[in-house]
Amino acid sequence: MSTKNEMVKITHKEGAFQGYLALPAKTPAPGVIVVQEIFGVNSHIRSVCDRLAEAGYLALAPDMYWRIAPGYQSGYTPEEIQAGMKLKEATSDKQAVLDVEAAMTALRARKELKGDALGITGFCWGGLVTYLAACRLKFACAASYYGGGIVNFLGDAKTLNTPILFHFGELDHAITLEHVEKVRQAVKSRPNAEVHVYSGAQHGFHCDQRGSYNAASAKQAWGRTMELFKRHLG
Repeated sequence: MSTKNEMVKITHKEGAFQGYLALPAKTPAPGVIVVQEIFGVNSHIRSVCDRLAEAGYLALAPDMYWRIAPGYQSGYTPEEIQAGMKLKEATSDKQAVLDVEAAMTALRARKELKGDALGITGFCWGGLVTYLAACRLKFACAASYYGGGIVNFLGDAKTLNTPILFHFGELDHAITLEHVEKVRQAVKSRPNAEVHVYSGAQHGFHCDQRGSYNAASAKQAWGRTMELFKRHLG
């Protein structure tokens, strides 16, 4: 048996939108929400879902731009980065968390899901949304990759009870080590919150489609993420 994937409908109080769902060969199985970068549910995010399915998880990546540019996806050229930034700025943090909540409801309605507990992971902007969702919603565990802007929402940390990993690159041009330290201080009293900094890694180090890809750091961060999911989701 092999994994499968499909586009699925996610119902929202403001309407409905699409998400990319990857299913493992064997179900029922635990579920994980995957939150996109500013580049939409592109081939990188779909590959993350597929990897999770290969590891035995249902993985759903909701289209976070459905209100303004449904189905949008791009690569990583300077022009595409600028376009993605504009779309991200047009989507509020509250809207993003509501979209994650809708995706949670959709995933929990799947007969292939085992149990009720869900994990969440996200990259870049999705790393920020992962942190906010872990603070504001009920997740069993969370893994945030180089979440830009977390430093602007440190007040949310007081409600952070979800076991969470923060993955940051030492040489990230957008998230300075000073910002990382502020995150570390904000979450140090929270249960099961870990901040990891990867030596020599830049922003986007997990994505093998970017020039900043760092294979060693990506492997280590992914291993930690999978250990987290196994521990809290099975």
